[in-house]
Amino acid sequence: MPKISPRRLAQRSYEAFAAGDRKFLSNILPRISLSPVHSTWDLIAKDILSDAGPEPGQGQKFKFLRLIEHDDEVVATYEMTKPNGEKGRNTEILRIKDNKILSVEVYFGWDLLPDH
Repeated sequence: MPKISPRRLAQRSYEAFAAGDRKFLSNILPRISLSPVHSTWDLIAKDILSDAGPEPGQGQKFKFLRLIEHDDEVVATYEMTKPNGEKGRNTEILRIKDNKILSVEVYFGWDLLPDH
């Protein structure tokens, strides 16, 4: 894979998750835990790397409120809409090097009301 900016790699990783793009995700995820808690990213990595379980993603839509690149980190704040219309917001800090996501700090957000 050609080298892409950490910011674009972070954005592309969320899009790949929503689309169930197992090939792309397997190229960018490490073979270790990504966060100290059982986050969505750890579940993604486990499913991707073991080729077990359901495909990642369920057609979610991501609206990025922040994608800030600083050195080898990207701060991503997004609103995600599930196919059933439920919405939520999270912030995550992804550490990226050489087209790989090395770690993810997950700051669990909140559900958004339907009129938001």
